[in-house]
Amino acid sequence: MIVAKEKRQSNIIEYILYMWQVEDLIRAYQFDIEAIKKNVIPQYNLSGDILKETTDWYDNLIEMMTLEQIKEKGHMQVISNLVNDLDRLHRELLKEPKEIAYRHIYNATLPFINEFDEKTGKTLSNEIELCFTGIYSRFLLKLQGKDVSKGTEEAIKAFSGFLAFIGGKFHEEQEAEKTQAPE
Repeated sequence: MIVAKEKRQSNIIEYILYMWQVEDLIRAYQFDIEAIKKNVIPQYNLSGDILKETTDWYDNLIEMMTLEQIKEKGHMQVISNLVNDLDRLHRELLKEPKEIAYRHIYNATLPFINEFDEKTGKTLSNEIELCFTGIYSRFLLKLQGKDVSKGTEEAIKAFSGFLAFIGGKFHEEQEAEKTQAPE
């Protein structure tokens, strides 16, 4: 929970990938909060209120995933909404004449996006989700000890650079909204 809070504030891209990992961790422990309390939470070396807050956080995530019926696969709506927010920003930036650097990095990434889209059977809802899925798939392959081709590594590098760029733009947008919000 502490890691998630820090990532949410500092790097939206890392936050989304982290939360996908947490979802899979919860699935691996079969939505059993007792098993998570025994095997996961002690690794954080927490005590007192922070320990309780972290335990409650995992318990709430279990409840959310259950209610949203994503026990087998899928992502929590709150995380999907963030991916969709990034996609909205992506489409806006592509239309913005001043965003030459953004269009450049997007155009450099587009061949990898198209290739991955073909490989996944065009089942993902947008290009941002596709890039996240590519990066996360590589992570899972590495966890399983499987080799990743040089071409895949090249695509993941492109996806990572592209998402980092839009993540920075997202952070700028969030900061601008904070300064414009009435007190």
